[in-house]
Amino acid sequence: MPAILINGQPAEHISVLDRGFQYGDGLFETLRVSAGKPCCWMQHMARLSKGCQVLRILMPEPALLLSEAMSLCSGEVDAVLKIIVTRGTGERGYAPPAQAVTTRVLSLSSAVVFPSAHYRDGVPVRVCDTRLANNPTLAGIKHLNRLEQVMARAEWHAEGESMPLAAEGLMLDNDNNVIEGTMSNLFCVQKSGSGPVLKTPLLTQCGVKGIARENIIKVAEAAGIFVREITLGLADLYRSQELFLCNTLMGIWPVRQLEEQLFPVGPVTRQLSQALESLRD
Repeated sequence: MPAILINGQPAEHISVLDRGFQYGDGLFETLRVSAGKPCCWMQHMARLSKGCQVLRILMPEPALLLSEAMSLCSGEVDAVLKIIVTRGTGERGYAPPAQAVTTRVLSLSSAVVFPSAHYRDGVPVRVCDTRLANNPTLAGIKHLNRLEQVMARAEWHAEGESMPLAAEGLMLDNDNNVIEGTMSNLFCVQKSGSGPVLKTPLLTQCGVKGIARENIIKVAEAAGIFVREITLGLADLYRSQELFLCNTLMGIWPVRQLEEQLFPVGPVTRQLSQALESLRD
């Protein structure tokens, strides 16, 4: 059972009237914990703050969140911290309460250990049938409405039942643009006359702007690799020399197979993986 703080107090339950439970009216952040500290804290707080502005939810004081996070993370060598912020409780109906009192939930759980082969050899990836709906207002932020990802992940069988057919699934929007994985962001490497170009889907209509995605763009540009945030279709991915996925917890997973097409674990992926790990440490 994870250690949980609800509004600063050890607890396991929230009110059934909480709008996060009723409507998904809230946001969340998932942070890697290393050496007793939550990693990339300022970046996660910046995204949480932006999400609160978009949803017009009162942002909890970052100093208070940090104090509560540190009380949970102290002494943890490697763990996962999840922060949930909701608009709080309210009466029946969609209209936000005039005097909403934010609910904050912090929970600490065991570190996620992924197979070493995912990093060494890459992973197989499928294309999901479930599509992401375009909503520019919500694009980029990490709101609690994850039904599209839940439905997409249910398209292939769960870990533990038998060997999964894919480690991750790619999600497209209704215009057939590739957006992201069910739990990850996507990058592809393509050749150009002046060297490799790193491309990642433009996330102005839907999708989550991940912290790992943000850091990969930074380390790639610092290494002199040209980066483009651009509209991508499946045909663009199939023409790529390298593909990889990323998120805060897994770092970088090379893609070795997308549907029927095979890809090598290439030099750019290896270079960025090492640079990201240095940044994460």
